[in-house]
Amino acid sequence: MEFDTITAISTPMGEGAIAIVRLSGDDAVEIADRLFKGKAGKKLRELKSHTIHYGYIVDPKTEETVEEVMVSLMRGPKTFTREDIIEINCHGGLVSVNRVLGLVLTNGARLAEPGEFTKRAFLNGRIDLSQAEAVMDLIRAKTDRAMNVAIGQMEGRLSNLIRGLRQELLEVLAHIEVNIDYPEYDDVEEMTHQLLIPKVLNVKSEIQKLLRTSSQGKILREGLSTVIVGRPNVGKSSLLNSLVHENKAIVTDIPGTTRDVIEEYVNVRGVPLRLVDTAGIRETEDIVERIGVERSREVLKKADLILLVLNNNEQLSHEDEKLFEAISGMDAIIIINKTDLPTKIDLDTVKKLANNQPIVTTSLLHEKGIDELEEAISSLFFSGSLEAGDLTYVSNSRHIALLHQASSSIDEAIQGIETQLPIDMVQIDLTRTWELLGEIIGDAVHESLINQLFSQFCLGK
Repeated sequence: MEFDTITAISTPMGEGAIAIVRLSGDDAVEIADRLFKGKAGKKLRELKSHTIHYGYIVDPKTEETVEEVMVSLMRGPKTFTREDIIEINCHGGLVSVNRVLGLVLTNGARLAEPGEFTKRAFLNGRIDLSQAEAVMDLIRAKTDRAMNVAIGQMEGRLSNLIRGLRQELLEVLAHIEVNIDYPEYDDVEEMTHQLLIPKVLNVKSEIQKLLRTSSQGKILREGLSTVIVGRPNVGKSSLLNSLVHENKAIVTDIPGTTRDVIEEYVNVRGVPLRLVDTAGIRETEDIVERIGVERSREVLKKADLILLVLNNNEQLSHEDEKLFEAISGMDAIIIINKTDLPTKIDLDTVKKLANNQPIVTTSLLHEKGIDELEEAISSLFFSGSLEAGDLTYVSNSRHIALLHQASSSIDEAIQGIETQLPIDMVQIDLTRTWELLGEIIGDAVHESLINQLFSQFCLGK
């Protein structure tokens, strides 16, 4: 497959030690040769692949030296895109890197679209679609655990499992096809319902294993939307600051200080939390505070995890009881703060209202109870199973949806086998399952979906 030559800046814009302008395509080496003057005096096309060379970028029209660079030469197919790749390493300033990019563009390259390098790796068969999506997951990973899941997917852990399941289904489908098309062949074993059921149940079992990891995988990929709620001045902003380890929110003794929703990502025992500090929920005549309270109520409805903060030094109020009602049936942790002050709260009533939701005591003023809170968050969603290194985690929403569809399709096949439907009718559902699994790795996917997926990548990747 032949493509034109593309280029883009592959490092973040701004000041830094190094910036990289990447080229990929059949003319990448030729374009670089027009601009690069190496100290060795040789052209890049004369040099060995996978080598790096010191020299200068020179404007071929004016003979002006534009930049001092190191140029990496990598010839396809042993590259990320399976095309010839040139990487020009220049100084990391806005002016210098843009001047180099401008020269590359005027000498025959085209500016790459977002994710186009990875898209070419997919289209050229270097990686499959699930591996390509894992590249962006790796870039966006906010914890070590999320990064490890992305690396496993990039290395083909999910792909290999999906391919194995598709191969099992393909062998079954081929056997059925032979029985239907060549019934006169005596040396081919007839595919009966009895022979079919263990093979289909095995595929079903493997799909279910993947789906069992999906909730955890999705959390690692996207993070838990975690909302801190409570009456004013119970310590919500102090909790945010303690988890973030930074003074992100204003903390005062004046109720109603937090007027709006404050968001911050935080890593808790390898679990990424999108932490939201809300305005204290209470009845108020202050117009600005009332708007904040309404926003707090809206955020509460969309949360994956609720951290309800109570004041150990005060009796439970009607507003506290209303908050317990609001979070009933949701994943929540009850935090009794200000344990450094005399206890006035009725703990028995709290336990009754919590209805088996975990309860943690803290003194945020003295940084006590944070470890116990972090452990409660981790246990609530992972219960220690995250440490199982042999599990293949499914984290991508697209993959999860396709696995659910594949599970439903194979259920219909199993139902057909159990009710003794003709084998060729069961074959339809098995073929559909095979196709759905193929969409995960990109063996059967529409071009419009491919374009949409890669458009979400950053420029230069």
